[in-house]
Amino acid sequence: MKIYKDIIKDLQVEIDQDYKIGCINFFKEKITLHGVRTPIVRKIARKYFKEKIRFFNKEELFNLCEILLKSDYNEEATIAIQFLKLRLSDLRRNDFKKLEGYLKKYINNWSKDDDFCTHVLGHMIGRYPELRSELFKWSRSSNMWVRRASAVSLISIIKSSLSEAFEISKILMSDKEDLVQKGYGWTLKVASNYYQKEVFNFVMENKEKMTRTALRYAIEKMPKNLKIKAMKI
Repeated sequence: MKIYKDIIKDLQVEIDQDYKIGCINFFKEKITLHGVRTPIVRKIARKYFKEKIRFFNKEELFNLCEILLKSDYNEEATIAIQFLKLRLSDLRRNDFKKLEGYLKKYINNWSKDDDFCTHVLGHMIGRYPELRSELFKWSRSSNMWVRRASAVSLISIIKSSLSEAFEISKILMSDKEDLVQKGYGWTLKVASNYYQKEVFNFVMENKEKMTRTALRYAIEKMPKNLKIKAMKI
């Protein structure tokens, strides 16, 4: 596909080797990078969206996004997610299986996971509430990124999803993966912006089961006195 080749050429012009080395050292898991800073990647995505992607039919959109995601490069995943985000109004309930397939096949680090969940999956779940039941299936997946997605997908719709956030968090409390623990902790932290009392009470009721990592994330934005109380053994 010519447009894919053009995108790659634009990315290659912007490669920053120092940034690439820093990113590789920052991630715990192995990642594949060109070495282009995220603001520049998003700028490239907006350029192609304005010039071409907004005129694509849905099949063309999905075909290009799959090519970008399949490459495994973080920057190309960012561009695919941007295209999907900018075309959210065109996506329908029956497109969710395609998006779920992307999650299960191509999302393999926390950066891709969080970007895809907060900018695409969460909004689809918010639009079609019956999809919330899928999150409970994801929370028990053998794929750690799918499990993280079960919590992080609630972040963009947390104002109307507090009960689901609590239920998912309870399921993930026993998870052995640190990045899954951080995922549900982050979701609780965002929820505390709107429901501080409820989140604090949830933490106090469950802090013996929560890892210290998840607990610290959950109470990060709370007042000092509540933090002290929550951290007290």
